[in-house]
Amino acid sequence: MISLAHLKRRLGQYAALWVGSFLLSGAAIWVGTLFLDLMDAADLVLPATLLGVVLGLGWGVVASLLSRETVGTKLAVLALAVLLALPLLWAPVSAAVVFAFFADRSIEYSHAYAAFQIGVARILFPISEAFGDGDLFGWVWTAFQWVSSVVGFFSALANIWPAIKRLLGPEPAEV
Repeated sequence: MISLAHLKRRLGQYAALWVGSFLLSGAAIWVGTLFLDLMDAADLVLPATLLGVVLGLGWGVVASLLSRETVGTKLAVLALAVLLALPLLWAPVSAAVVFAFFADRSIEYSHAYAAFQIGVARILFPISEAFGDGDLFGWVWTAFQWVSSVVGFFSALANIWPAIKRLLGPEPAEV
């Protein structure tokens, strides 16, 4: 038996971690650019936020594994963590990409971004090679960025929607 309440709680924490790491990374890079070049600020901020994301995701998985939940729930949490790890790691990196876009700079000059891209390539390239002799890697990288951004957007929306509904007030009573 799988506890949907536990999975929902973990997915809510995932969404909060995605939004938090995106906003924290973006704010830290912005503050860093007041004192440093954009690429230097990104090189300082991204490793720290990526480490924070890994620790946050790991904490959720370990907490679930040590809980009194069923084996099925623990396996589901573990599977979701594996499936959603790369989109979650993309959150702080995407903040740097967005910041660089608005600053009209190329984020590829950041060593931290390049290291992240190489790390993801080591995971995605064998997958694209298995399905298309490596010719698909550019497409797979672009798909990864889009899917990760969409996953993050919907996780943020799912987390924020209840607050928006409360701000709009109660539903009108039907007569």
